[in-house]
Amino acid sequence: MAGNYSEEQVREIRERCDIVELVGTRVQLKRSGANHTGLCPFHQEKTPSFSVNSAKQIFHCFGCGVGGDAYSFLMQMDGLAFPDAVRALAERVGIQLEVQEADPETLRRREERERLLRINEVACGFYHSILLEAPEGAPGRRYLRQRGYDGETARRFRLGFAPAAWDALAKHLEKKGFDAQSVRKVGLIRPRKEGAGDYDLFRNRLLFPIQELQGRVVAFGGRALDDSLPKYINSPESPVYHKGGILYGLYQGREVMRKQGEGILVEGYFDVLALHRAGFEQVAAPCGTALTEDQAQLLKRYCGRVLTLFDQDAAGEKASYKAMEVFLQTELPAAMISLEQGEDPDSFLRSHSAEDFAEKVLQARPLLEGFMEKMLREAGDGIEEKARAAEKVMAVIRQVRSEIERSLYLKSLAARSGIDQELLARMTPKGAPKKAPATRDKPQEDRNGPPPPDEEPYSGFDGRDPDMPRPSAFASAPRKVQRSMSSRMEKAQEIVLKIMARSSYVRQRVREAGAENLFADALLLSLAQTFLSDPAPEEWLDTGALCARIDEEHKSRLSSILAQDAELLEEDFVVLFDDCLRAVEKGRMRLRKDELMRLQDEASRSGDIEALSGYLMELTKIKKILQNL
Repeated sequence: MAGNYSEEQVREIRERCDIVELVGTRVQLKRSGANHTGLCPFHQEKTPSFSVNSAKQIFHCFGCGVGGDAYSFLMQMDGLAFPDAVRALAERVGIQLEVQEADPETLRRREERERLLRINEVACGFYHSILLEAPEGAPGRRYLRQRGYDGETARRFRLGFAPAAWDALAKHLEKKGFDAQSVRKVGLIRPRKEGAGDYDLFRNRLLFPIQELQGRVVAFGGRALDDSLPKYINSPESPVYHKGGILYGLYQGREVMRKQGEGILVEGYFDVLALHRAGFEQVAAPCGTALTEDQAQLLKRYCGRVLTLFDQDAAGEKASYKAMEVFLQTELPAAMISLEQGEDPDSFLRSHSAEDFAEKVLQARPLLEGFMEKMLREAGDGIEEKARAAEKVMAVIRQVRSEIERSLYLKSLAARSGIDQELLARMTPKGAPKKAPATRDKPQEDRNGPPPPDEEPYSGFDGRDPDMPRPSAFASAPRKVQRSMSSRMEKAQEIVLKIMARSSYVRQRVREAGAENLFADALLLSLAQTFLSDPAPEEWLDTGALCARIDEEHKSRLSSILAQDAELLEEDFVVLFDDCLRAVEKGRMRLRKDELMRLQDEASRSGDIEALSGYLMELTKIKKILQNL
């Protein structure tokens, strides 16, 4: 069951939906053999690499790797959760959904969420109508006009105005039938310290509704129009609002972000409005908090590069470089737009043209480059100060995952600081740095699942020495080792998976050999196990139905495999499978050989003669097996 919809319903909706027609409403497609191709809507490109296959009902981009079924397409394009995608497709194909009963606790949470969202929606309408129409909203209308904003901006962003009365919203929501306890949960009202009743959180403030990706209001930000402090207050966190996981303006700007291939990250609400007014809609802002990894991941979903544009003062500069480390962790390229000292986007665009701002965008410099320049400039010519500055820059350079980029930054740091480049290189570990654990509000599940046991019974292929200790299963190989596998070995595993979908005989062979013995890649192993769990006796698996049982990451990988090498279907599956087994076994043996050589060196250095002897014996047997293979 997906959400509260049965698998039968989900499958029927998918079968009734023509993915070519669905994608064609968003992407201009041209027929190319069995596929339809076009420019990918998920990243910027000039040569089409986006493919839709009508027979398999899947899409895949060979440029950015995104892929999946009709549900995946809607989820990626519109930021929908799976149940929302099911509802949208059901409406499209004319199927009436039947909701199955969930357990009482799930129903309670869902009903509470809908009630809280409804409260925010009614509050938004209340504040919005006051700003646009009511006499009490005159201060807000006047303030917006003074800053150059018209009714169109107010309507697009659903801006509102909270009157000065202590309990205007509390009374309005009470008349609408909402209980005070629920309204308190979203932070719109608070109990009086003395006497009965509640008072409004927002009073005499211009309000900015904060919308999530489906456009629903989850919180508000309020700006004082007089000398009241603080100047800005925001809704507290609630069951429907987690400020570290949402960006103001992303709902309005994500499609332009996707088309442009880059986004602009600013500090405040008016910065977002100012850029929209000037024609730069690919903009978003954190909601009164430092950038989080969740927010960076949201941006990465819609663009391939981010430009930071914070206030041009010490605090803004510090915020940019703090965001830099988050972008490095999420592997999202980032640069910094620089304006004149003391400017912010709103003030700059009030005194300059959109063309002037576009020029500033073109001049954006990588954040790390700016950080390096700042550290060395502040260090001056003092030797100790320069050394400490170089160490701070090196700490950041070590987080850069691209070896080529790290090398270029090292070269730049050496030239700017006068420190020998070889010395700097020795301070940097070889290979890609390990990714730091994600710092999120909620613990993240390990996508690869729990590691399998280190040793399993030695079984599977012919031609082995049964007395030789078995190497660890591929699935338990460290990720660093997995990344070093040859492309031929990875290709062999993908071919095995591809023909598993087309041959019940091959699926039986994989059962006998053990899927964990054949697949090094955790995603491929998981897909293979899903294939084997299908009880259908048919020769060809219904990959469309299987898509309902896997997550988006698995769908993307599966669509990539199924979308290529159509000529394999014309080959003898038995011969092809045996060839792949040999390729996989060679890879396994080579991995173990490399591991043994490392262990042999360690044993030799430590003087462990017994261990050294064992490694040498196993190494000899592996070399013999490799010769036979």
